[in-house]
Amino acid sequence: MVEIAFKRVSLPTGVTLNVALAGNPANPAIIFLHGFPESHRTWRELAPRLQNDFYLIMPDQRGFAGSDLPQDVDAYKTDMLVDDIFALADALGIERFAVVGHDWGGAIAWAAALRGDPRLTRLAIVNSPHPVIFQKSLIESPEQRAASQYISAFRAPGFEEMVEAKGYEWFFDTTFTRHVDISRISEPERRQYIADWSQPGAFNAMLNWYRASRVIVPAPGVTVPVPDWLLRAFPKVAIPTLVVWGLKDSALLPIQLEGLDELVGDLTIVPLPEAGHFAPWESGEAVAAALQPFLAGQAAASATG
Repeated sequence: MVEIAFKRVSLPTGVTLNVALAGNPANPAIIFLHGFPESHRTWRELAPRLQNDFYLIMPDQRGFAGSDLPQDVDAYKTDMLVDDIFALADALGIERFAVVGHDWGGAIAWAAALRGDPRLTRLAIVNSPHPVIFQKSLIESPEQRAASQYISAFRAPGFEEMVEAKGYEWFFDTTFTRHVDISRISEPERRQYIADWSQPGAFNAMLNWYRASRVIVPAPGVTVPVPDWLLRAFPKVAIPTLVVWGLKDSALLPIQLEGLDELVGDLTIVPLPEAGHFAPWESGEAVAAALQPFLAGQAAASATG
């Protein structure tokens, strides 16, 4: 049984994070970054499988669950979110660490790796696209563009008021469950999701991750130019990188794996044919089997690429 301790950590970046901790602090440190619309509970199936070998640091990221919920969109710019991660490591006295990121947590993990900070030693991504490939696919792939139209809906002014009016149970039943195997969510977990979302300002804070992002999501059928930042030379990720991908993800299509080897110097890809977007808890055993050897410095199991 996993033993989790909780600590509230105030950061010089201006927020206090609720952080779940498991494992022995003497073991290699791993910072786990969840995505939308979740919390540290994203890792509930992985923590029992990894706690004996690693020190697991699982924050609620800013704007989620038990952490501070800034209401200003500018509080969610990528550089600030990355700053949170390194500040958290400093606050906990962690000198070197690996990062595991899912969904929006993966986006921040990619950005952290691209900084080239020597404190970050390894990068593991679960169903979260590299920024270059994602933006290109939104312009060039009609299928990915169609699958990502929810982003424009989340960015629309007043979306949070609409969800509040309809009820957070409505959002769970009509939007969230389009992307999950509902049979894997127990009633207590369902209640926890809704409780987290129902906090004053929480849903607006979560949506601000989308509103602060630079990613361009064109409407279907509209021709748009490639953004300037995609035309410039983009740095390679230099640290060893593992990408675990649930191929049944209906929001982030397998096209996100194409061309990754040109952007990552030391890449391993582990596809999960039967997993969807929320692979960390829908397919926890398979994800842990890929992560464990990689985080320990060995070759990932069932690797391709």
